[in-house]
Amino acid sequence: MDVAVVGAGQAGLSAGYQLRRDGVDFVMFDHAQRPGGAWQHRWPTLTLGKAHRIADLPGMPLGTPDPGRPASDVVSEYFARYEREYGLDVHRPVDVSSVRDLPDGRLLLSTSEGDYAARFLINASGTWEKPFWPRYAGMETFRGRHLHTHDYRGPAEFAGKRVMVVGGGASGVQALLEIAEVAAETRWATRRPPEWVEGPFDEELGRAAVAKVDERVRRGLPPGSVVSVTGLMLTDEVRAARASGVLRRLPMFERVTPSGVVWADGSSFDADVILWATGFRASLGHLAPLGLRGPGGGIAMDGTRVAADPRVHLLGYGPSASTIGANRAGRSAARAVRRALQETGRPRANIGRTTMNLPSERPESPRDDRTAEIAPVA
Repeated sequence: MDVAVVGAGQAGLSAGYQLRRDGVDFVMFDHAQRPGGAWQHRWPTLTLGKAHRIADLPGMPLGTPDPGRPASDVVSEYFARYEREYGLDVHRPVDVSSVRDLPDGRLLLSTSEGDYAARFLINASGTWEKPFWPRYAGMETFRGRHLHTHDYRGPAEFAGKRVMVVGGGASGVQALLEIAEVAAETRWATRRPPEWVEGPFDEELGRAAVAKVDERVRRGLPPGSVVSVTGLMLTDEVRAARASGVLRRLPMFERVTPSGVVWADGSSFDADVILWATGFRASLGHLAPLGLRGPGGGIAMDGTRVAADPRVHLLGYGPSASTIGANRAGRSAARAVRRALQETGRPRANIGRTTMNLPSERPESPRDDRTAEIAPVA
C-alpha cells in the first residue's frame, strides 16, 4: 500500500476521509471491536450532555442527538455511520504489533492479519491502551482497591465507600462529581492547583494551548497533558461542587498506607478505593523498532511528521491529542503524504468521488476546526 493508517478514532477517520478525497491508496487498521475510538470505552453514566462537546468529523455533522444518551453509544453510532458513508473499510479488530524498516525504504507492518508494506504511516493509535499509573511509596501495601479511570464504569460501586480521587484532569473531576453523590466520603488530590477557566473556551485560548504543546514536541520533549495548558472549565455543576466542598483540592499525599494515604504534615485519609485519574500516555510501543524517541524522552515533531523520519506521521501526539487538533491533524497528515507521493511520481488510485458520495463541490463545515470543541484530558 502507499499509506497505512493505524487507528480509527477521530484523527484516523479524518485522515482516511482526506486520503479518500485525494484518491490515495491506503489501508486502515483499528484495534477495537467496533467503531467509536476511545469514546466507546467511556463509562455509561457519562451522558452526551455531561461530556465535553464532541467535534464534528469532516463532511458530516454529528447533529443534535439526545443529550441524555450515553456519549459512548452516540459517538460509536456516529463513527460507524461515517465509515459507511465514506467507504472507509476499516480492518478490525486488528493488532499492529510492530513497524520496521524494509531494505527498499518502505515500512513493514506486522499485524494480526498478516504483514503489510507501506511507503507512509499515519499513526493514530491514541492513548486508551496505556493508562498511566504513577508510583508512590507504599502503593503495594494498600488493602483497598486501586482503580484507574480506564476501568471506571460509573458511581454505583462506590456507594457507602470512602474514595480518594487522584488527578487534576477533566476525567477526574467528572468521576468525582458522580462518586460524591453516593460515597460516604471523598477527597481530591492533584499535583498542582487546578486552573479554573471561565467559559467559553474561545479560539484565542485554543490556539494558545495548541502552541504551548506544539513547542514542546518540536523540541523533542514529552508533550505533557492537554489540561495543563487549557485549564478546567467552570460549569454550573462545578461551581456548586466547589461551593459544597466536594472540589476542595488537596496537594498530593506523601505515601500510601495499608488503610489509605498520608500527607507530609501527618494528616491522613482512610480510603476503601483510590481512583487514579492520572491520564494516559501515547500508545506507540509498536513503533519502537524505528527508534523515533530522542534523548529528551519524546519524539521531535514537525507538525504531524516525525522530524527524524518523514515517512511517519503521528496523530493524537502533542497538539492533536484532543478534539481541538484531531481533524486538522488528520487532514494535514493526509495532504502531506499525498504531496510526498506526487513528488515521487506515484499515481493516484483510480477512485471516483461519486462512488464515495464525497461533497466535492461544497466547502467543509467550519465546525471542523472549531477550537471551542477541545476536550481536555487528564
